[in-house]
Amino acid sequence: EVLCEDTRISGRLLQAMDIKARLRPYHDHNGAEVRPAILSALKDGGRLALISDAGTPLISDPGYKLVAEARAQGTAVFAVPGPSAVIAALSIAGVPTDRFSFLGFLPPKEGPRQKTLSEIAGRSETLVFYETGPRLGRMLADVTKVMGNRPALIARELTKLHEEVVEGSSEGLSQRYIT
Repeated sequence: EVLCEDTRISGRLLQAMDIKARLRPYHDHNGAEVRPAILSALKDGGRLALISDAGTPLISDPGYKLVAEARAQGTAVFAVPGPSAVIAALSIAGVPTDRFSFLGFLPPKEGPRQKTLSEIAGRSETLVFYETGPRLGRMLADVTKVMGNRPALIARELTKLHEEVVEGSSEGLSQRYIT
């Protein structure tokens, strides 16, 4: 059994790899409901895989509660190294990578997002964020407002058909992506 965010996306991946497996949705919206049955099956000796739509599971993807509870009940959890969007983006960005911080998704609302940005404004290492397409422009505008107009790079849809890598200033890129 394979737990996945979206059975349609994961189904295409497994089909391309000629892997036949039962797919079961597991994501932030159904996790609390389906997790007890999954944990019970694991406790009874069941085996399953947890995959994400893109990137590495549990790196800004659902699953950490499942892993934490599985480990707490004594179930062995194994990692199968795979792609990481953070590392892929850093490898093509041309920015210092000797020190970087991955900060995941910022709060979606302006006030809490600006507060978080003000808490990290003085950091000197490369900062890596995830952001959704519809919020990207506003997030960059907040970066400019709180942290000043600074160099920025957008790397999205990496290794996919519509891959995009764009460099500029946070202010310039915010204007490009405000919807």
